[in-house]
Amino acid sequence: MNCRYCSAPMSFIFIDMVNSPPSNSYLTQEQLNEQELYYPLKVFVCDKCFLVQIDEYKHHDEIFSQDYAYFSSYSRSWLKHSEEYVNTITDRLKLDKNSSVMEIASNDGYLLQYFVKKGIPAFGIEPTANTAKVAREKGVETLEDFFGFHSSRKIVAFKGTQDLIIGNNVLAHVPDMHDFIAGIKIALKESGTLTMEFPHLLNLIKYNQFDTIYHEHYSYLSFHTIVDVFASHGIELYDVEELPTHGGSLRIYGKHKEYKALRVSGNVEKLIQKEYDFGLNSLDIYRQFQNKSDKIKNDFLSFLLEQCKAKKKVAIYGAAAKGNTLLNYCGIKGTNLIQFAVDASPFKQGKYLPGSHIPIFPEQKLKDEKPDFVIIMPWNIRDEIEHQLAYIRQWGGKFLTVIPQQEIF
Repeated sequence: MNCRYCSAPMSFIFIDMVNSPPSNSYLTQEQLNEQELYYPLKVFVCDKCFLVQIDEYKHHDEIFSQDYAYFSSYSRSWLKHSEEYVNTITDRLKLDKNSSVMEIASNDGYLLQYFVKKGIPAFGIEPTANTAKVAREKGVETLEDFFGFHSSRKIVAFKGTQDLIIGNNVLAHVPDMHDFIAGIKIALKESGTLTMEFPHLLNLIKYNQFDTIYHEHYSYLSFHTIVDVFASHGIELYDVEELPTHGGSLRIYGKHKEYKALRVSGNVEKLIQKEYDFGLNSLDIYRQFQNKSDKIKNDFLSFLLEQCKAKKKVAIYGAAAKGNTLLNYCGIKGTNLIQFAVDASPFKQGKYLPGSHIPIFPEQKLKDEKPDFVIIMPWNIRDEIEHQLAYIRQWGGKFLTVIPQQEIF
C-alpha cells in the first residue's frame, strides 16, 4: 500500500483489528440468513508525512449508497453545534442574501437549514439519496453526487464559485484526497473561505478512540499533515479551532494562497507545535496504540462475561458505527452478552447491528426490559444521553462507557 497523500510505500501498522463488516451496514432480518462480507480493518502510518490511513477495502460508492443509515439530525447536541456555527460564520464572513454557500456531504440538511432560515443562498452536495431526500423536505437544495474535480467543474458552471465551502466530517471519508481538494480549489471564490471539521488524530491516540476507526474513514488526520496536503493544492490554512465534538475535533479555515487580505492566525503555529510536543511527528507515539486498545477490549469482554454469569441484563444505547467497531473487535456475536440495542433513528430500528447481529429497537424497549446496564456507544454525546435516559436509575440501572477507559456511572 502507498500513502494516499505522498505516495510513499507504507509498512508501519498503527493498529490491526483484523476483519470487520462495514460499520454502517445494518442488516434486515432477511439478510441475517445471507453471507455477510468482512473486510480487513488494518491501519497504517506513513513514516514520511505521518498520514494515518486504511486502504479502500470497500469502494466508497458501496458504503455511501442510497440506503446509508447515518442521519445527522438525530443528535440534539450536533444540531445545536451546527446552528451556532452558522451564526458565528455568518457574522465572521458577513454573509447575506447576495452570498453563496455550499456544503460537501450535506447529509439530511442538518446544517444548511439554518442558512436557509437566514435567507442566505445555500445548497448541498450529497451522494446518498435517502438523506438528500430528507434535506429537500427541509427546503435545502441538494445535488446528488460525490464531490471531486470533475463534479466541481459542473457545479461551478451551474452555481458559480462560492463565498463559503463547508465540509464537516467528510475529509476523512475521501479515498482520493488530491481529487477532492482540487475540486475545492476550483469551486472556492477568489476571496472565499473553506471550513472543515474532522476528528483530531491527537485525541484519537490520547483518549484511545480506536472505535472511531472503520472502513468509511479512510484517513485519520493531524493538523500539520493537513496543512501540507492543502498547501500542495494552493490552499492556505489561515486559522484553526479545537472543538469538543466527536471526542475532540478541529475546525480549519482555508483560503486561496494568492488571496492576501486574510492573515494567518497564530493558532496555526500553536497547534503545529502542540502536535510536535505530543509526538505526532515520530513513530514512537504510534507504537503504543495497539496494546492500549487491546487492554480496553479485554477489560470490556471481562465485564460482559461477569454480567452474564451474574444473570444481569445488558443493553446498548446508540447503534453508532463506533459501537460496531468495538463489538466486532471484541468478537461479540448474538445476544448472549448484550441482549439488545436501542436507537433514536427510525432508519435503524427493526434492523440488526452488522457482525454482532444484535437487534435494534426504539427507546421504549429500555422501559419495557429495564436492563441493569446501558452501554452508551456514542460516548461523544454521553452527557446528552445520560440526561435523556436518567429514568433508568429508577430501577437501579447504571450506565457504562468503554472509551477512553471503562467507566460505570
